[in-house]
Amino acid sequence: MNSSLERYTERVEQYASRFPRFPRFVDVTMVLALIGCAFFGTQLSLPGESRPDTGKSLEILLGLSCFVLLKYRTHTRTVVVVVAGVTIAAIARGYLLTPILLAPLLAAMYWLAVLCDRRTVRLYALVATVALLTVNLFSDGMRDLSPVLTVIGPVFWMALPLVGGSLARLRRDYLEAVKSRAEHAERTREEEARLRVTEERMRIARELHDVVAHHLALANAQAGTAAHLSRSNPEQSRQILDDLTGTTSSALRELKATLGLLRQDDRPKGEGLEPAPGLARLPE
Repeated sequence: MNSSLERYTERVEQYASRFPRFPRFVDVTMVLALIGCAFFGTQLSLPGESRPDTGKSLEILLGLSCFVLLKYRTHTRTVVVVVAGVTIAAIARGYLLTPILLAPLLAAMYWLAVLCDRRTVRLYALVATVALLTVNLFSDGMRDLSPVLTVIGPVFWMALPLVGGSLARLRRDYLEAVKSRAEHAERTREEEARLRVTEERMRIARELHDVVAHHLALANAQAGTAAHLSRSNPEQSRQILDDLTGTTSSALRELKATLGLLRQDDRPKGEGLEPAPGLARLPE
């Protein structure tokens, strides 16, 4: 029974999702269908029994109570109280308790189970069911039926929308939880990627610092030695200066390679890269 109810609620939600811009259209269609069910339910009676003579006032009241269902999203509890009160009044006046007559109340209980917390659902469902059974046991329309049938039928009918609404709420909560986990995973993945990029840049910065510091220290030592030997040993000083040129060239090459890694991005190769501006672009 649970699987069939779950499939039924899924079909209802899929049908309603086809009209995301016209929620009132779906609500009004539902209300008109419930008015038809309530009116048809007032025409039913047991074999050999006549319908209660209550005029048209109670039937009109049943129809008006269906329009209250248009506010089920914002005033769910009030809708249940109003619809349950009118339905119980109709049964007390002698109308036969059938699922068709209970259709507005069953719809109100379904939305109560979907939109409200479990404690509220249990409280309202218990009060409505007990009041319905109490009135039904003493109703003239059910006097020829056994008390077992008088009790089991209404309890079963009231349980159906509660189970269906609970399944719909659980499914909605599950989908929201899945969506939240997906969004959290996406945010975590982006944060992790940014953290990895930051760590990689820090590693490159440390390597760049080591490279520049090493070559600058070597160049400084070579320059100092060349200055010291420039008078006493010019030939050796010239050789040291030649080595100094190689040291600075090597430092520049490694510095360029390291900075090239930092300048890489997701654009196609060569796009957005241009030589450093020279004096010719000074007016710009």
